[in-house]
Amino acid sequence: MTKTPIPLRADDMTHFARALARQLGDTSPSHLTLMNMLARAAGFQNLQHMRGATAAAKRLDRPDDTHPADARLVERALHQFDAGGRLIRWPSRRAVQTLALWALWAALPPGICLREHDVNDILRREHCFDDPATLRRTMIASGLMTRKKDGTDYQRLEQKPPAEATALIRALTARRRARPAEGQGAGHA
Repeated sequence: MTKTPIPLRADDMTHFARALARQLGDTSPSHLTLMNMLARAAGFQNLQHMRGATAAAKRLDRPDDTHPADARLVERALHQFDAGGRLIRWPSRRAVQTLALWALWAALPPGICLREHDVNDILRREHCFDDPATLRRTMIASGLMTRKKDGTDYQRLEQKPPAEATALIRALTARRRARPAEGQGAGHA
């Protein structure tokens, strides 16, 4: 017969160890020894290992950006994209252009060298005004993509997008997933 696991949760191990020590009475080991025993029972080497792992987990849960995304700028950029996540027109404002480029950057496969026609195909799927050359050149000038001097082997430059770009990419990813597959539904202009 298999046993059903029973989860144990203690918000503070110190209080848990003290309560356990009271139950054990005179036979209880020292507080520190008991804390180390509990840490080992939880799968850690000792109490210090458990403290370090807990602190690291908290740091990883915290967002890296100290400033939140500018929601108004992200909203302005979102207005430049259709319901399927395609760029409708080239934005007039520079800040919105930059965010739009990040959205196109996210559509390119990471770590893969592409030929010019492959980049053009991807960009054509992601915008409606049929000017992949301008988008390609602007992405290179902005440091989002690189190419060889002879115009071959385009590659997305891997980097961390700013907070606004991350928010825009997240919103557009949802729109792109809802987009009908190629050959289905209505096409784009």
